[in-house]
Amino acid sequence: MATDHARPKPRRESLLAERFALFAECLLTGVWIAVASLPLVTYPAAFAAGARHLRRRTAHEGGGWREFAADFGAAARRGWIVGLAGWAAAAAVRVDVQAVRAGLPGGPLVGAVGVFALIGAAVAGLRAAAAWVPGASWRALLAAAGRRTVLDPAGSFLLVGGAAPVLCSAWFVAPLAVPVLGAVAAAAVAVEERHRRR
Repeated sequence: MATDHARPKPRRESLLAERFALFAECLLTGVWIAVASLPLVTYPAAFAAGARHLRRRTAHEGGGWREFAADFGAAARRGWIVGLAGWAAAAAVRVDVQAVRAGLPGGPLVGAVGVFALIGAAVAGLRAAAAWVPGASWRALLAAAGRRTVLDPAGSFLLVGGAAPVLCSAWFVAPLAVPVLGAVAAAAVAVEERHRRR
């Protein structure tokens, strides 16, 4: 009489352990993003590589520092131009804010418009980075992300809310902002996934 010996099922992590592992991966990814952003103009490529790493992690695919570095290199080929444009936009908003402080006529309106435009550009940049794949055009990614930023205001507000803790932690304790960058990348990935499933 043949006996049926069932193979033991592989033990699966508990939901709590799986979520904690993802949180820890986000913090580690934040450190990688911070290191890759040190040249200052490479932050879009760093976020793109971090978001791709987190997408692999949530899909239970392999990946580590080497894959992150390869993605970063691919994204940085044209992504540095996006980073440079972001710094130029930030400098323009700084001029607007200085106009407000100087009391120039119309300064408060120009300053408010500039700040909101910079926030919108940052959200679009995060959404573009979250959607990046090797070989993708940054111009096309940013154009599509700009449309999603306007047409999906709930997702955009979620990203603004996700970035707020980074800014607050950087303001109070700068080293805390480094690991939290991964949480911002994870928020961008989640917002893009939410939009894709709608």
